[in-house]
Amino acid sequence: MSRVAVMGTGSWGTTFAMVLADAGAEVTMWGRRPEVCADIAKRHQNPDYLPGLDLPEAITADPDPAVALDGADIVVLAVPSQTLRANLTDWRPLLNSSAVTVSLMKGVEDGTLRRMSEVIAEVLGIGPERITVVSGPNLASEIAARQPTATVVAGIDHEAAELVAAACWAPYFRPYTNHDVIGVELSGAIKNVIALAVGMVEGMGLGDNSKASIITRGLAEITRLGVALGAEPATFAGLAGMGDLVATCASPLSRNRSFGVHLGQGMSVGEVVAITNRTAEGVKSAGPILGLARAHGVDMPITEAVTGVVRGELPLSELAGSLLSRRRKSEFS
Repeated sequence: MSRVAVMGTGSWGTTFAMVLADAGAEVTMWGRRPEVCADIAKRHQNPDYLPGLDLPEAITADPDPAVALDGADIVVLAVPSQTLRANLTDWRPLLNSSAVTVSLMKGVEDGTLRRMSEVIAEVLGIGPERITVVSGPNLASEIAARQPTATVVAGIDHEAAELVAAACWAPYFRPYTNHDVIGVELSGAIKNVIALAVGMVEGMGLGDNSKASIITRGLAEITRLGVALGAEPATFAGLAGMGDLVATCASPLSRNRSFGVHLGQGMSVGEVVAITNRTAEGVKSAGPILGLARAHGVDMPITEAVTGVVRGELPLSELAGSLLSRRRKSEFS
């Protein structure tokens, strides 16, 4: 039986903890809010993020990271991407020296432009063979209802990826392994930005042709940047690429798509945060992703437009025009 620490008590971290417990793992969660940890440990619920869900009794939680990390051979990181570095700096002395880390985060670090696996390696001082990434069409509320889905566990070390895949293989959750960490990680981060764009055009009242065009050209953007950074093209046609992109862009359960709808209706980022009490990951990662693309000479017009709207530099009324007025070229150039 695996001993797993899940660091983060948000919707996806809690859902993944449920998957691990259903697969037979012993799970301890960490959260920054003691009252949330108490709900999980004593009532086996997380009403702030997954109301109505009864969690397995095999899951406990504690606001002390030392308690959560004690003896863990798998450490799952499920905190907001822009807080990862600070959290890991605090947790580094507490981690088991041989533990395999799992990133559930989908973002690029602001300032350094590093992917989450790169931040983990740098802060913890561990080799990439101990780092894995989980990504795919993983809408938390559907998985929390134990609806069937598949995902990707990516790691350059096959044994580490297999360890994590075995730990989360539940009757309704099918993990596939992949060694393309770069492709899987970038797919998860950039699809949030594309979902913001899809939500914006929906909020503006545009139809399915517009949304399908953005999804398709969004996949082209993801692929261009991924290949430039050394990813394998086949990854973007798989679960972590097209699969996650379609789920995130099409479902009203997607936080990024829903956030984009509000923006498309004329609300500011601050106004959307005020009514939802949450910031979608794509809002914070759009700028760093664009910076990463520019650093590698990769053209990403959708990401550029979303970044402009989020920063208040591009009027919403000019969003569609900024995409359609670009020079003509071959679709696959």
